[in-house]
Amino acid sequence: MRIDFRYLMIDRDRHGNTRTYVRKNGRKIRIREPRGSKAFARAYADALHLLDFGTDTKHEIVRRAAPGTLGWLACEYFASVEFLRLDPVSRRTRRAIIEECLREPRKPGSQDLMRDCPLAVLSAAHVKMLRDRKATLPGAANNRRKWLSAMFGWAVENGHMRMNPARDVRRIRYSTEGFHTWTVDEVAQFEARHPVGTKARLALALLLFLGVRRGDLVRLGRQHLTDDGWIRFVPQKTRHRRRTASEKPILPALAEIIDKSPVGDLTFLVTAQGRPFTANGFGSWFRARCDEAGLPQCSAHGLRKAGATIAAENGATDRQLMALFDWTSEQQANTYTAAVDRRRLAEEAASRLARGPKSEREIAPPTAPPTAKSRRPQ
Repeated sequence: MRIDFRYLMIDRDRHGNTRTYVRKNGRKIRIREPRGSKAFARAYADALHLLDFGTDTKHEIVRRAAPGTLGWLACEYFASVEFLRLDPVSRRTRRAIIEECLREPRKPGSQDLMRDCPLAVLSAAHVKMLRDRKATLPGAANNRRKWLSAMFGWAVENGHMRMNPARDVRRIRYSTEGFHTWTVDEVAQFEARHPVGTKARLALALLLFLGVRRGDLVRLGRQHLTDDGWIRFVPQKTRHRRRTASEKPILPALAEIIDKSPVGDLTFLVTAQGRPFTANGFGSWFRARCDEAGLPQCSAHGLRKAGATIAAENGATDRQLMALFDWTSEQQANTYTAAVDRRRLAEEAASRLARGPKSEREIAPPTAPPTAKSRRPQ
C-alpha cells in the first residue's frame, strides 16, 4: 500500500544535490535515508513526531532496539502505513503508551527492559503483566492492552508475528462517569456570565448545537456553511477511515449568535492574536471561561455529553445521535439512549407499583378448560 508522505519538501543545494525535508509548523528536519526504503519511512515518522511534539530523548528507546525484539517491532510499527495515517493526537497518545511499556522491566528489579524481549518468547503473560502494573489506574491499564493489541495485530498481518499475544488478555472492568455532563442550570449560569456577542458564548453555542469535537470546532468557519443553511466538513478524527462529510443544520438560535459574535476570517473562533486555536489551546481557553462563570467542574467535552443527553431525552434514536455527533458505532449512542430507556421503564414500573396489590379475586387463576368428555357431542 502506498504511503502519502505529507509535509515533504525537496530542493537542491548549490552543487545540484537533491535534499529532502519534512517541513511543518514553520520548522523542518532533513531526511538523509534513500526514498522508498524502510529506513526512510522510519526517519519520516521520527521527524514528524518531533515536529508535532518537540524533542524528547525518551523516544530514543526504539532506535536502540535489536532486530527481532519488541522494541524493534515498535520502531517498524511507528513507520507503518497504519500508524502514519492516524491523526497527530492519536499518534502521540499511542506512541507514548507503547514506549512506556518498552521501558518497563521484564521482571521486578531486573535491568532487562521489555524493549529487549525477543518476539519469539513474547506471550500473553507479558501483556497481562504490563496491564496489571497499571491496575490502580484501570483506564491506563486497558489502554496499554488496547494499543499493544493494535500493534500486534498489525504485526500478524505483516508477517512479523504468528499470533497476537494480547488477544487472550481481558480488559479490567471498572466504572467511571468520565467528564462531568453539564446540567441545564449550568448552561444558564455560563450564558449569564458570557452574553451573546462574546467569544465564549459563541463557543458554547457551537459546541452545544453542533455536537462537534474540539479538533473540528477550531477548524470550522464560514467557508463550511452551505447555501441551504447547513454546515459541512470532514471530521478530523475519522478522516483516514472514511471521507464521508458530516452535515449538520444551523439552527436559527445558532445562526443569530454567529451573526452577533466576533469571528475570524477562516475560523469562527480565533485567539487574542487573531489566529485559529489549536485543539488543546481551545480546551485550556474554554476551561478558563468556565472558571470565570463559577463552573470549575465543567469542560468543553462535558458540553458535548450534555448535548447527547438532551437529544436522547427528547427522543433521538441511536442512528440520529450517530449522525449528529459523528460516531461510527451504535455502542457510543446507546450509552445515552439506554439511560433514557431505563428511566422511562423505571417510571412505568413505578406507576404500576403504585396501583397496589390486586385482590384475591383479581389474581385468581382462570376457570379450568372443559375436559374432553364434556366436549363430546351429545
